[in-house]
Amino acid sequence: MARVYDNTQRALRAADTTQAIVSATEALVLSRPLSEVTLPAIGAGAGVTVQTVLRHMGSREGCIEALAERVRARVEAQRSTTVPGDVEAALAELLHHYELEGRLVLRLLAEEGRDALASRAVDEGRAFHRAWVVRCFGPRLRDVQASTVDALVGATDLYLWKLFRLDLGRSEGETKLLITRLVRGVLESP
Repeated sequence: MARVYDNTQRALRAADTTQAIVSATEALVLSRPLSEVTLPAIGAGAGVTVQTVLRHMGSREGCIEALAERVRARVEAQRSTTVPGDVEAALAELLHHYELEGRLVLRLLAEEGRDALASRAVDEGRAFHRAWVVRCFGPRLRDVQASTVDALVGATDLYLWKLFRLDLGRSEGETKLLITRLVRGVLESP
């Protein structure tokens, strides 16, 4: 009689290792330039060898792509629940997202001119943000003109969050009030 092997535990360990590698990649991206996110650093952060990283991810780029997929899923979960037209809920959702992901996105924005993967990620983020603005605020607009959408994209941009929260040291509540004033100004303008 042939022996039957149950590979469930092995598959779970492999999945855990993959997640540890992606988590190590994220920690490194948050703490240093992308050029310093190397396979040895990723392996050390995940507690595995470079060979294990390569076996699971294929390459350094595979690690960063897996991180991009993880972040993409988080962003969609963080920014997809608002009912279109609910300005307060949209801004609460957005600012919560910035609190969770803003620093990571700022790191990628700083790298976009030097790294193709960062450039691709921020381009995707810009497109996502613009579509989010149209979805969330479109029902409140008399006419969805490009210039109005541009103004709303600007009023809800990550760099404004950075200015208020990180540069000026405003609280989450103060930041929400400031951004809400800007958004309401755009929505109420003729």
